[in-house]
Amino acid sequence: MAKDAPVPDQGDANLKIKKPKRWAAGVPGVAAALRMSQEQMGVRRSALTLLRVNQPDGFDCPGCAWPEPQHTHTAEFCENGAKAVAEEATLRRVTPEFFAEHSIAELATKSDHWLGAQGRLTTPMYKPAGADHYQPISYAGALDLIADRLRGLDDPDQAIFYTSGRTSNEAAFCYQLFVRNFGTNNLPDCSNMCHESSGSALTETLGIGKGTVTLDDLGRAELIIIAGQNPGTNHPRMLTALEQAKRGGTKIMAINPLPEAGLLRFKNPQRPSGVIGSGTELADLFVQLRLNGDLAFFQALGKLVLEADRAGRGVLDTDFIGRHTDGFEDYAEALDRLDWAQVLRATGQTREQLQQAAELVLGAKSIIVCWAMGLTQHKNSVPTIREIVNLLLLGGNIGRPGAGACPVRGHSNVQGDRTMGVYEKPAEAFLAALDTEFGIRTPREPGHDVVDAIRALRDGTAKVFLGMGGNFVRATPDTALTERAMANADLTVHVSTKLNGSHACVGKEALILPTLGRTERDRQLTGDQRVTVEDSMGMVHASRGRLVPASDELLSEVAIVCELARRTLPDSPVPWSTFRADYDRIRDRIARVVPGFDDLNTKIDNPGGFPLPNGPRDSRTFNTATGKARFTANRLEVLEPGPGRLILQTLRSHDQYNTTIYGLDDRYRGISDGRRVVFVNPDDLADLGFADGQLVDLVSEWPGPDGLEERRAERFRVVAYPTARECAAAYFPEANVLIPVDSTAEISNTPTSKSVIIRLEPATLT
Repeated sequence: MAKDAPVPDQGDANLKIKKPKRWAAGVPGVAAALRMSQEQMGVRRSALTLLRVNQPDGFDCPGCAWPEPQHTHTAEFCENGAKAVAEEATLRRVTPEFFAEHSIAELATKSDHWLGAQGRLTTPMYKPAGADHYQPISYAGALDLIADRLRGLDDPDQAIFYTSGRTSNEAAFCYQLFVRNFGTNNLPDCSNMCHESSGSALTETLGIGKGTVTLDDLGRAELIIIAGQNPGTNHPRMLTALEQAKRGGTKIMAINPLPEAGLLRFKNPQRPSGVIGSGTELADLFVQLRLNGDLAFFQALGKLVLEADRAGRGVLDTDFIGRHTDGFEDYAEALDRLDWAQVLRATGQTREQLQQAAELVLGAKSIIVCWAMGLTQHKNSVPTIREIVNLLLLGGNIGRPGAGACPVRGHSNVQGDRTMGVYEKPAEAFLAALDTEFGIRTPREPGHDVVDAIRALRDGTAKVFLGMGGNFVRATPDTALTERAMANADLTVHVSTKLNGSHACVGKEALILPTLGRTERDRQLTGDQRVTVEDSMGMVHASRGRLVPASDELLSEVAIVCELARRTLPDSPVPWSTFRADYDRIRDRIARVVPGFDDLNTKIDNPGGFPLPNGPRDSRTFNTATGKARFTANRLEVLEPGPGRLILQTLRSHDQYNTTIYGLDDRYRGISDGRRVVFVNPDDLADLGFADGQLVDLVSEWPGPDGLEERRAERFRVVAYPTARECAAAYFPEANVLIPVDSTAEISNTPTSKSVIIRLEPATLT
C-alpha cells in the first residue's frame, strides 16, 4: 500500500479466525514492524527514524513505558514500538481540505482505525457553535478563544484538564502549574483508568505509589510472577528481559485467564534461536485463573506460606517482618479464617494446583511480582494489590536485589506525568512547594478524576474540556453516556498529533490543536529543545526528536500550554514566555519543586538517565502512616456472574496500543481483518447454547439505583477460545460501551473494565 493511501474503513467484512499461536515475536514480528514502517514512512525514513528509538542520543518511544537497558541494542524497539513511531512519523497528512470534505457527523461513523490511518494533523481546526464542519483557525485565534472561554467561567472548577501518558515531564509540569494557577485541581489523567489502583495500594502499604525494582533486578530474581499482564502485546521489550532472566535460572509463573502467547514462549528475533530455532520457553507454570480470582489466589499463596513456616520450613523473613513491618498478626489471623471453598470457587483452581504455585514461592529467596491492568480494573483491585504486597513482605522481598513490586505502566510517560503533579488529589507538600516557588496560591480542594469528570460534564457542572493528548471518549467507560457528556460541554479542545474518535464527539464549540510528536525537532527561541520522561521503573532520561515537523504550523505541547497560560492569566507571576523559549528554565523549577530532581539539567546529560529516589527499594524506609511497611487484612468476596452469564474483560489486540488501532489483526490470538469478536470457553458456549462463529450481541447488566441497567454492544462474532470457564474477553474501545460509569474500584475509582457481567443474545441487527 502506498504511503499516501490510507486504509479503507471496511469494518469486519473480511474477518477471519485461525488457531491462536503458542509463541510471540520471531520473524513475523519483524516483518509486521517493517511492513507498516515502510507503508507509512518509506524505506529511508524508516531506517533513519527507527535507529534512533530509545537510544541515548535519540527519542523515547511514544509507545510503552518499559525501561531501556544500560547497554542498548542497535534496534532497541519492538513491533508495536515500531508501529507507534510509524504512525507518528508518517508522511500522510490531514489538511483543512480533509475537514471541508468530511463533516463531523461523517467522522463519527468512522472507526478509530480509519481515522488514525489518515495521517498527521497539520492545522488548528475550529467548529463554531451550530456548524457541522471543522474549519481552519490560526493558533493565536484558537488560544485566544480558549482563554476567553476559560475567563468567562463562573468558577475555575467548571473546567476539566485531561492528560494522556505521552506528555513530557516539562509539558506536564507546565500544564498542572497553569491549571492550579488558574484555580482548580481538575486534572484527570489516564492513570485514573489504569494503575490508579496500584498507586493507591502501594502508597498505603509501602509509602510510595510506584514499583520498587529496577530492570537489573529481573535478572537477579529467583522467581518472577506475572499476573494480569500480556507482555507479548503490551510491553514486548519485556520479553527480552524475561528471556535473559530465564537463561540465568529464574523461574517464571504466569497468571492470566487467557493463555497469552507472550507468556508461554519467546522467539527473540535478535538471536539465531529466535529465527531458526524454537525460542525460549518462558512460563515454568501457567495458572489459568478465573477472572477476578487474583485476590483469592494471593491470599491462598500467603496462607500456604504461613502453613509451611509453621511446619518448620523456615520461609518467613522474621527479622524483616519484626523490624520493618506492622499488621502481621491481624493479617495472619485473617488468613487462618480463609475459606478454602471460596478460594477454589474464586480462582477456578484445585488445592493441588494452588499448592504447585505455592511451591515455586516457597523455593525462591528473591521474588518479583509484575502486574498490569488485568489486576487494576476490578472492584477489589486495591485489596488485590495489597495482597501482593503481603506476599512480598512475608519473605522480605522489598528493598533487596532481585525482589520487589513491579507494576508495569502503559504509556511512555504516564508515571512521569503523575510525578510532575498531574493528579486531582495533590499532596499538601507539593502544593506548598509550588506556592513558594512561584508566588501563587494553589487550590486545596480535590479535583475530578476521569469518572467524576464524566459525571460533571453529564450534569452540566463542567463547561470546558481540554485534553492534552489521548483519546478521552474512546478510552473511558460507558461510551454512549460519555459521548452525551462531551456534547453537553460549551467547549471541547483536543491537543493531538492525529485524528481519533474524540474529535467527532464535540461540544457546542470545538477545537483541534495539532502538536509536535516525540520524533520531531522542537525548535524554540533558544534553539533545539529536549524533554525528559520517566519510565515504569523510575528512571528519568532525555528525549530529543530529529525529524522535520509534519507542518510549519505545529506548536509543541510546552508552547501550547505556555501561550494559553499567558493569555488566560496575564497577571501571573509565572514566567511563561521564558519557559516556552528555553526548557532548561522549566527544569530549573522542577528541580526546586519535585523531590529527586535536583540538578536535573546536568543529570540528563548522562546517556542512561538517572534513578529517582525510592525509599522502600533504596533503604527499606516506608513513608506510610506508621513509618513501616504494612500488612493488611482484606475481605474475600467471590464475583458470581449468575446463571447464563459470563464475566467479561476488555483487552487490546496485538495490532493496537491503548486506543490507537494500527491494524485489524490480532496475530497471536488468531484474528485477522476484524475486531468485533468475543472470546468464550467452548464448554461455556455449549452450556449457553451458542455456536462458534455465531453473531451475538453482548448485553451487560448492572444493579443501578433504579433497578437493573443494561447496555448493549451489537454484532460480535463468537470465538471458541481456551479462556478460563465462565469468562469472556472482547477488545476495547469497542466493548467500553458495556462498562457503567458507576462501576468502579473501591478507593481508586478506576472503571471495572475486567469485571463486566454480560449475557449473550443472538444478534438483533442484520
